[in-house]
Amino acid sequence: MKANDLEKYRALWHENFLGWPFISSAPERKDHITDWITTNTSKGIKLQSYSIEQLAIQVTGDVAVDYYRINATWANGEGTEVRTNTLRITHTWIRTHATWQIIGGMSAPVNAEGK
Repeated sequence: MKANDLEKYRALWHENFLGWPFISSAPERKDHITDWITTNTSKGIKLQSYSIEQLAIQVTGDVAVDYYRINATWANGEGTEVRTNTLRITHTWIRTHATWQIIGGMSAPVNAEGK
């Protein structure tokens, strides 16, 4: 994501993905998974830095449910910070052919207390 390699980013998602990103009014399929990235880059904004805080994971056979928090800092073309986001993320992963891919998920911004 930080390298803006959209093809490599898309490869993380299973063909049958269905998820509900916080920027969308309805659930989306894989063909919209990079919309939030291109919306930012078209405005001259790119991901400057991020951290992932793993909160919980449950693996059952070939399925894993993963909960984490992402802190992201976005910058303009000159490298000046323009905003930060903190999101709560849920992803459901499926193992197919020895590769893990995201098949479902949901994201939401944290509230004022970080919850």
